[in-house]
Formats: sequence, C-alpha cells, structure tokens
Amino acid sequence: MKNHPDKNKDYRFRIANREALIGIGLVLFNFIWWFAFAYGLGGKDTSTYTFIFGIPAWFFFSCIIGVAIMAILVWIVVRVFFTEVPFDEELENE
Repeated sequence: MKNHPDKNKDYRFRIANREALIGIGLVLFNFIWWFAFAYGLGGKDTSTYTFIFGIPAWFFFSCIIGVAIMAILVWIVVRVFFTEVPFDEELENE
C-alpha cells in the first residue's frame, strides 16, 4: 500500500485551499454583481426601463457585461494567483 501524504505536511493542500478560497471569492463577486444589477435596475416598473442595444439595461449589465468581467477576472486570477502542482504522489525516503 502506498504512503499517502499527510494533509498537514503536504504543501499542495495549502495551495488547493488557497485557490478554493479565491474561487469562492470570485463566485461571491459574480453573485453580488448579478444581483445588484438584476434587482437594482430590474426591480423597477417596466415602463421606466432603459435599453442598451435593444436589451433592458439590467439584463445587459448583469448578464452580458457580468459574464465578460468574470471571464477576464478568472483569466487574471488563474495567470497570477494559481500555481501548477504535481499530482504524483511523492514518496519520502526513496
């Protein structure tokens, strides 16, 4: 049976936990962005809506611009903050 690395000693678990927290932060940012525009601008009477390219402004900012901003943020976060780690089990004492 192979030796499994101890979660407290293996540096990869710290990296994975940090990256998971960053991912949770991105999800929370995305939800707050979407909610603020969808219900902030979209919670009004429909006769008062403004339109951008024929789309209600609340939908344009929450769904279209939000997706573009999230794609850019994810790209930046992966390039800057994420670290490539090996998945091979490292056997100590070899």
